[in-house]
Amino acid sequence: MLKRKQFAVIGLGRFGSNVCKELYQLGHEVLAIDANESIVDSLKEFSSHAAVANATDERMLKSLGLRNFDFAIVAIGEHIQPSILCTLLLKEMGIKQVWVKAQNIQHFKVLEKIGADRIIQPEKEMAMRIAHQLDSEKIIDYIELSKEYSIVELVATKKISNNTLVQLDVRKKYGCTILAVKRRDEVNISPLPNDFIYQGDILVVMGHKNDIKRFENRGM
Repeated sequence: MLKRKQFAVIGLGRFGSNVCKELYQLGHEVLAIDANESIVDSLKEFSSHAAVANATDERMLKSLGLRNFDFAIVAIGEHIQPSILCTLLLKEMGIKQVWVKAQNIQHFKVLEKIGADRIIQPEKEMAMRIAHQLDSEKIIDYIELSKEYSIVELVATKKISNNTLVQLDVRKKYGCTILAVKRRDEVNISPLPNDFIYQGDILVVMGHKNDIKRFENRGM
């Protein structure tokens, strides 16, 4: 059984509300916080606890018991200053993981300097995924791991159909690793060298962006 974690979600706009709901549905303890009472009321059935609070008031945050939480997600909307101050307070309180939604590059840089554990740019990340899907009909999904490495879901073409993984030899030829193979509703997360690939299978491929592109263009 997975450990039930404690999450505080601060700022209940579209992003924060959806994070709150998903974490709660996954069975975790979620404290939902926002300065707007009506928004807080709407999240009561999708959280373990919901509180109306000023996220820049240190005493208020401490009174809610945030120091006991494993994670805090700061999703404060349009105003950058409260987001930065809240993040700083949470880090000073000793919360293990503070993830913050950044509005722009300046916000990102400040959050980096004050020690946010992860900085999220939902619009940018979604835009990148969509752009890569538009770039190639073979790409189903795209996840950036770093500036150089990524994980991509590629649709197997007729060119590689009826070949085993050892016959394709993707790692030797292109420097990529096939992590998993999806076939209809089944997912093979530990594909073996002698497993066959068929047209329409979805390959979950990890590697350097240039290597994945070479495999996509030449190997498929």
